[in-house]
Amino acid sequence: MGFDRRQEILNAATKSFSLFGYKATTMDQVAKLANVGKGTIYTFFKNKEELFDEITTKLISDMEMAATNAINPSQSFQENVHLALYSMLEFRIEHQLTIKLFQEERDIGTPVVQQVMKKLERTILNFIKEKIDRAIEKNEIKPCDSEITAFILLKLYIALIFDWERDREPLTKKEIANLFDLYIFKGLSN
Repeated sequence: MGFDRRQEILNAATKSFSLFGYKATTMDQVAKLANVGKGTIYTFFKNKEELFDEITTKLISDMEMAATNAINPSQSFQENVHLALYSMLEFRIEHQLTIKLFQEERDIGTPVVQQVMKKLERTILNFIKEKIDRAIEKNEIKPCDSEITAFILLKLYIALIFDWERDREPLTKKEIANLFDLYIFKGLSN
């Protein structure tokens, strides 16, 4: 029974953070949504930060899992980078909580939200960096600074998906892959 109650609280908190953001979410709202007394929440979680931390840690691990599942060992390094990046960013776009957190970081700059968004970005960067290091070892690509390369790949991807679409027709997956091919991979190829 304890686990179910705890899970209900986590679900309610996720819903509240997704609807109202971190700053505007209160323990009262979470209690109301979970249909429990506020005291019950405190038997499982010390405070709102702890609740938020558990939810966002799971979110980040789910996103990593999505990227790992997107990778196909029979594909080339560049195809896999594309698949992994796309799955992580698609996950971010579709996930209501991340959308809300993005807005809150941009509009309010809540420090705890900024930390989570940094952690999210670091997770993606480490994931890509690891793939780059492996590709260098396997001689699939030229030796390069994998940290900077991961950063460039991610920022270019974000620019092509989010920034480009603000006032233009969205690019297809294929168009994005071709642009990556043209600007990045031809330069990294052995």
